[in-house]
Amino acid sequence: MNAVLFWVACGLGAVLIAEALLARYEVLVYGAGWRAPTAELPQGVPYARGAAPGAPPGAYLVYLDGIGKRRFRDSRDGGELVKALLAKAPELRILGQVQPYSPLADPLADRPVWAWLRRHAGLLLFLHNVMQIFVAADRRYRPLYNRAVGSQIATQLRLAGYQPDSGIPVVLLSYSGGAQVATGAVDELHAELRAPLLLLTLGGFHNGANDLGHAEQLHRLTSVNDRIERVGTWIFPQRWRLCRYSRWNRAVHAGKITVHRLDPATHVGPLSYINPKARLPDGRSHLDRTTDTVIEVVRSRDGAIPPPAADDLAARRWPED
Repeated sequence: MNAVLFWVACGLGAVLIAEALLARYEVLVYGAGWRAPTAELPQGVPYARGAAPGAPPGAYLVYLDGIGKRRFRDSRDGGELVKALLAKAPELRILGQVQPYSPLADPLADRPVWAWLRRHAGLLLFLHNVMQIFVAADRRYRPLYNRAVGSQIATQLRLAGYQPDSGIPVVLLSYSGGAQVATGAVDELHAELRAPLLLLTLGGFHNGANDLGHAEQLHRLTSVNDRIERVGTWIFPQRWRLCRYSRWNRAVHAGKITVHRLDPATHVGPLSYINPKARLPDGRSHLDRTTDTVIEVVRSRDGAIPPPAADDLAARRWPED
């Protein structure tokens, strides 16, 4: 038994070392200019859903999913959160195709080697994206990673109809590790689009090292039962209260961080923030409450365009894809 455990540990260690090295590959390729990020989407995948481009939307909302993101379409919950937002806030134009764990905007599941691994060792897909979070948090690679994904988001927004200097808000809604990418994209989005930026982190796992100076506000949707988010506040010193002059704590002291409690939700599982079956005392599901909170935050932003009248909705809808 001891021999088996030894070889399992050796094998896992080798995989982790290999993955740690491979995780840096994309950001280095981007930095060297050897390959440009992918901008085009597959046939049938729209650049945005929701409000049609012929009328000004209330906001553009970019959804940056957690470590389960590996295609243009998929998401942790099968797209249920995005669908709920589209149904309840049709004035929003929503983008869900951004690849937060690929500086080259290359979906993981579409790569031949990873397609084989998905069938035989699916856990490695999640491990790859976990390692990407730590690459994005590493001070040696963070500026490149932030620029790469920030530029990817800006490109997708322009393709979805966003006009720089239009004054229409851009909302970055991030789940779990997507918060590391969202906070890192702020400076690049400000430079390229000069858009009002609003951030919402749902169970956000991030290191707190990114500058939020160009963000209007960061709304932290959290729960006392979210152990994964809590780990992020423990392992990254920039999130500790003792580090008063870290960028995260400067944003806290400046009043830029607003906390919304979604107790008793958990990060994942049957009681997760986006579970449509878990019920609250008021009869809503966890998914309903999370959706309502996001919409309330976006609509309450000063200067935000109010929801459209019911008789205007038909003319402002895009196909659901």
